[in-house]
Amino acid sequence: MTDIQEETQTLSERERSRDLSVIRLFLQRLAIFVVGIIILFVILFKITVVPSDDMKPALRIGDLELVYCLPAARRPGQVVYYEKDGEKRNGRIVAVAGDTVEVKHDKLYINGNVTTSDNIYFDTPAYEGDVTYPITLKDGEYFVLSDYRLGASDSRNLGPVKEDEIIGNVITVMRRSQI
Repeated sequence: MTDIQEETQTLSERERSRDLSVIRLFLQRLAIFVVGIIILFVILFKITVVPSDDMKPALRIGDLELVYCLPAARRPGQVVYYEKDGEKRNGRIVAVAGDTVEVKHDKLYINGNVTTSDNIYFDTPAYEGDVTYPITLKDGEYFVLSDYRLGASDSRNLGPVKEDEIIGNVITVMRRSQI
């Protein structure tokens, strides 16, 4: 073999080695990216389809919602995504631990006071069932109602929602008509 052939073979091996290191670097970055996406959309957030019209007009069936899944402070007025009796639902927290809730004469009473909201357009009838009023919420319990108060399943017939049943807080919604 001549010196020129040896030099050409050495250059060719260097180029292959450099190409392989570029490919390895790409695959490492791709793996990190995939792991990051999995962490982001399996642990931190969930993208779900609104399962029912129980929250209309705020949420409509088929809308996409982004749910923040890490433990967070929960307060009245927040919309949460939760699982109760094997079914995933949306609802608005109306009362937290220590509050006393009563539903009578199609009105919602929290700690003895009638509550009203500009975004709720329906009366709040009591449901026949296992929930007896007044009910005082224990630590880690929330009274969650749907915005569409006529016929929706919520804490009036399911009872208080426990902290471990809440999947997360709904942080944004994309309307199905905008897709």
